Amino acid sequence: MAAAYEVLVDEEKRSIYDMHGKDGLSRGGRGGPDMDAADIFAQFFGGHPSFGFDFGPDAPGNRRGTGQDSIIPHEVTLEDLYNGKSVKMNMEKEVVCTVCKGSGARGNAKPKPCSTCDGAGSTHVKTRVCSDSAYGLSRARCTDCGGSGQRLKEKERCKKCKGEKTIHEKTRQEIFIEKGMTDRQRIVLAGAGDQEPGLPAGDVIFILKTNPHESFERSGNDLLTHVTITLSEALLGFSRIILTHLDGRGISLTSPRGKIIKPQDSIVIRGEGMPVYKHPQEKGDLYVIFDIEMPDQEWLRTVDVKSVEAILPPKRQNVDPLPEIVDEADFEESDIVDVRARSVPHSHNFFDHGFSSQFGDDEDDWEDDDDDDDDDHYGHGPDCPTQ
Repeated sequence: MAAAYEVLVDEEKRSIYDMHGKDGLSRGGRGGPDMDAADIFAQFFGGHPSFGFDFGPDAPGNRRGTGQDSIIPHEVTLEDLYNGKSVKMNMEKEVVCTVCKGSGARGNAKPKPCSTCDGAGSTHVKTRVCSDSAYGLSRARCTDCGGSGQRLKEKERCKKCKGEKTIHEKTRQEIFIEKGMTDRQRIVLAGAGDQEPGLPAGDVIFILKTNPHESFERSGNDLLTHVTITLSEALLGFSRIILTHLDGRGISLTSPRGKIIKPQDSIVIRGEGMPVYKHPQEKGDLYVIFDIEMPDQEWLRTVDVKSVEAILPPKRQNVDPLPEIVDEADFEESDIVDVRARSVPHSHNFFDHGFSSQFGDDEDDWEDDDDDDDDDHYGHGPDCPTQ
């Protein structure tokens, strides 16, 4: 940037540059055509868009080998990505006019050079460069001819496209969401985009955007879900359908005898995660975290409290030795979410201790009633962040 500015503000160097270009500076003022300020910055910076200069329709960075691509976000559910889905939709695109074949002219009429830009497709604009006192000329796309450098009289324009060279056409497209596809994955319909005269049609690119799921979270090919069990199930075990999977199947599970399930204990069910993209017969793993539902006040009123107390483990005693000073504290109910938002710095994870270790000494103690002989050897499961 400093080198380009020095050329613009130094009259002698600017004169050499106008006559001989950048090479002329290095050779002491020999060789090269006249250039404007846009050309100077184009040579020093390659017409890079981050500098905010538009070097006109003929600049190297503006040339395309195909028509413009169309980028379309497409929302999907986790069920769509698990089961696969075909989606049909109506779309509009630009196609080359079939009457004038993309010339924009009626019959044998020929376009004339644009009088505004003299057929260059761009016009010179005075641009402030680097400081309040330095100005240069840059090129901008001609607004009268749209950068084509040519214009047609009203009576010479094609009746169908009105001289625009392209017309709107309604099409029906179909995309296939394959099993195991991921969030932000692209589905490309090659050549289905807008057409421009003299160029191959662009592509239509769908970018998948996965909606959050109410029950499952995804990490790669693995899934994570929470399952709520009762206190009696946590203490005495259970054998029942614990969840409905993304394809509608029920997953039944039998807990091992003699195992007490603690809050936030987790297990893994091999081969019940997401299908692997392009290999849908293979699947990741399903991680289950148990939440324990405590009895409510109504239940407590219907039981003999002394009998329940007699069969439960004993209450904890006071600490030993007792502190010298003991204060009796008052308390009120609170929401831990409020405490997080109000008191915990972002750099700390005061309440975020992760999952407790998987309970049960042996995974084989657990019985998956849907797949008794599943013996897949998937790797250890990763952390599963919220989608």
